[in-house]
Amino acid sequence: MNSVVFAFLLTLFAGLATGVGSLLALLTKRTNTKFLAVSLGFSAGVMIYVSMIEIFVKAKDSLVLVLGEKGGSWLTAGGFFAGMFLIAIIDRFIPERENPHEIKKVECFIDENGNEVCPLPPKNPKDRLLRTGLFTALAIGIHNFPEGLATFISGMQDPTLAIPIAIAIAIHNIPEGVAVSVPVFFSTGSKKKAFVYSFLSGLSEPIGALVGFTILRSFINDMTFGIIFAMVAGIMVFISLDELLPSAREYGEAHLSIYGLISGMMVMALSLLLFM
Repeated sequence: MNSVVFAFLLTLFAGLATGVGSLLALLTKRTNTKFLAVSLGFSAGVMIYVSMIEIFVKAKDSLVLVLGEKGGSWLTAGGFFAGMFLIAIIDRFIPERENPHEIKKVECFIDENGNEVCPLPPKNPKDRLLRTGLFTALAIGIHNFPEGLATFISGMQDPTLAIPIAIAIAIHNIPEGVAVSVPVFFSTGSKKKAFVYSFLSGLSEPIGALVGFTILRSFINDMTFGIIFAMVAGIMVFISLDELLPSAREYGEAHLSIYGLISGMMVMALSLLLFM
């Protein structure tokens, strides 16, 4: 299969996981928060391990070929933190309520009277809930744009590395799909609209991949790959520390997120060793 097509399909898979989150929210009465906590921790473990052990090293190797040991090492470190700052700046300009990186409870539960209770306040005006859902979709779209480019570039450079990255990003996109669909459903009463908005928010990942590739394809070389890979490593570590681990601890028992984290690192290490 053509490397560009393969990379795009991986990115599409990761992005459209928001639709999976939407379906889980709309088709089930309760979210299995313990499973969600372990899954988010697992995703964080995969992303942190692969970023620090594999992607960062590949970025440095590419840049050292062009700039030498000292220059390549400095630029790799600079690119790594530049990726972190990029996501931090995006976070900064998104209001907290609509920011998908701010922890939100997503599950409904049964109260002492046997009534189903969901996390959104029932007294909120419906138009406010709709606004929340739409702005959350927009915020997730902005966040997913660089993630899509990261997955796509990884797929072109190293398919065996890109597959676990795409799976990890897909797992972390599931709760984001929930965050979009729940307020839209409660405000409109339409499961179809809730799913569509959630689904569309995930399309920003393959769109980010296509736009990024179109802009950069004439400049793709060891220097470009090195800088992008260094930034990708920074972006993935930031997402793990800022979103995945706090969310995992919020949704489940504290130790579950750590167990998931360690499991993710072990699986990632094993997969890299098997494909050496």
